Amino acid sequence: MIVADIARHFNRYRMMLQCPPGSQFEPLYCLHTSITALVIIVWARMNEARIEQSRGAVYTPSEYEKARSIVYETMAPTLQHNWPLLADALGVEVWVKHENHTPTGAFKVRGGLVHMRLRRERGQSNGVITASTGNHGQSIPFAARREGVPAVIVVPENNSTEKNAAMRSLGAELVEIGHDFNAAKDAMEQMAGERNLDIVPSFHRELVMGVTTYAHELFAAAGELDAVYVPIGLGSGCCGVIAARDMLGLRTEVIGVVSSEANTYALSYKAGKPVPTNSVRTFAEGMAVRIPHPEALDYIITGATRIVEVNDDEVAEAMRLAYQATHNITEGAGAGALAGLMQEYKEMAGKRVGVILSGGNIDAERYAHVLAGGTPKVRGN
Repeated sequence: MIVADIARHFNRYRMMLQCPPGSQFEPLYCLHTSITALVIIVWARMNEARIEQSRGAVYTPSEYEKARSIVYETMAPTLQHNWPLLADALGVEVWVKHENHTPTGAFKVRGGLVHMRLRRERGQSNGVITASTGNHGQSIPFAARREGVPAVIVVPENNSTEKNAAMRSLGAELVEIGHDFNAAKDAMEQMAGERNLDIVPSFHRELVMGVTTYAHELFAAAGELDAVYVPIGLGSGCCGVIAARDMLGLRTEVIGVVSSEANTYALSYKAGKPVPTNSVRTFAEGMAVRIPHPEALDYIITGATRIVEVNDDEVAEAMRLAYQATHNITEGAGAGALAGLMQEYKEMAGKRVGVILSGGNIDAERYAHVLAGGTPKVRGN
C-alpha cells in the first residue's frame, strides 16, 4: 500500500509541475522525474516495515500475507452476501459478512490461529490462559489444540451455558469466576502467576492480524463500500477492518457499534482517552466490556468515523430482522452492527454498506425468546 500511496501522490505532483509540451526542458524533466520516482519507490520498498509502523499500522503487508496463509490452512473464507430482503427493509445495499460461518461460529478463531502458531514458531510452548465470555474462549483452545498447547479459559459466573460447553469440547479447562468479563480477567491474571501459565490477552496485534482477514475478504468481494458497521468488544474486529481499509487505500467509513449499557468505548472515543464504566448490563455479552484496551482505543479513535450506541431492544430487533431476511442465527453482539445500521438507515439511504455478523453463538432458549419478540434479561452483573 505504501508504494501505491507514494506513486499516486508522486503522479499528482508531477502533473502539477508538468512542463508544457515541446518545452526545451521537457526531455530533462522527464528523465529527472523518472529517476526521482524510481529512487522513492526503491526506498519505500526497503523501508516498508518502518514506514507502516510510523503510520500506526497494526501489521505490514508481509505480516498480513503470513497471517492469511495461517488462517487458510484451517478454514475457508466466509460468505459475504448482499441480501435483497435487507435492502428492501432498510433502503440500503447491505453486505453481510458472515463470521457466524467459521469453525467456531465467530470471527475470533482467525486471531487465535495466527497468535498460537506464531507463539509456537517463537518456541513458546508453555500452557496458556485467557479470559473470555465465549468466542475468544473458543478461539484459543481451538488453535492451542492444533499446536499441542494446553489452554485454560476463565469466564464470568452465569456465562452462556452453551458457550461454556463448546469451550470444554475443544479441550479447554474452564474456570467460572467473577460477576462480569473484567472481574474474570482480574482473576485470570492472578491465576496465571499461581499456575505459571502464559496470558493470551483478548486484544493483541497478532489477534488483529488474524481477524483482519475477514475484512480483506469483504472488500475483495464487495469492493469499496461507503461504510462498514462493526461491533466492538475489546476492539480487535474494528481495528482489523480499519487496518484492511487503510492497507487497501479505500475511503470506506468504519463505524463502531457498542451497547448503550456497555458504552466505555463510546465514552472513551468522545473523550479521546480511556473512560471506564462501573457496570455492563447487556445480554450481548460480546460487547459487555467496562474498560477499554488503550492500544485498541487509540487505533479506533484514529481510524473510525464514529461509534454508535444501541440498546438491548434494538439488538433483539436486529436479531429478528437478520433471521427473517437471511435465515442466519446471530448472537447479541453478532447483531450489533446491523442494529447500528438500522438506527442510521435514513442517513445511509442509497449507499453500499457492510455489516459484520461477528458470531452466532447463542443459547437456544435465549434465541427462541428473541424470535418470539422478547428481549433477554441480564443475569447477574
